Amino acid sequence: MNTPNNKRRKESIEKIEKVFLDLLQIKELDKISVSDICKKAGLNRTTFYANYMDIYALADSIRDKLEQNMMELYKEERTVGFNSNNYLKLFQHIKENQIFYRTYFKLGYDNQYKIITYDRQQAEEHFQGKFIEYHMEFFKSGINQIIKMWLNNGCQESPEDMFEIIKSEYRGR
Repeated sequence: MNTPNNKRRKESIEKIEKVFLDLLQIKELDKISVSDICKKAGLNRTTFYANYMDIYALADSIRDKLEQNMMELYKEERTVGFNSNNYLKLFQHIKENQIFYRTYFKLGYDNQYKIITYDRQQAEEHFQGKFIEYHMEFFKSGINQIIKMWLNNGCQESPEDMFEIIKSEYRGR
């Protein structure tokens, strides 16, 4: 492996992603061109196409990274088969990575995301095994809307406050 080239490639990818995320905050996806990105990043179009097929592949790459980062938050729990329902980690991650999450929602990926760590066994016990798919959808939609609202408000409330909101919903208080 050629280390200088790998480093240069990584730096190019980081530049492309940063410019893309910045542009997405002010433009819709279909209004962003490869030329826009390359001009702002100071890179050639060939560099872009060496790493991505098109703008949509770049968007998918961003989504994959965010979902992977999010899964890393709960890796240990998944490994031992334990669900702490600790959404504080998630809210802290969102606060630290607001632009990524804004982009994720702006691109509509939240409607495609499948809940992988939903504790189905816990839900079946809590809801006596009835209508679990509905409860999962309710949970997913509810948490997505709360996160979107929090992001739109500039994450003014603390991650701890947001976690308390989620917990209070599940306690029914």
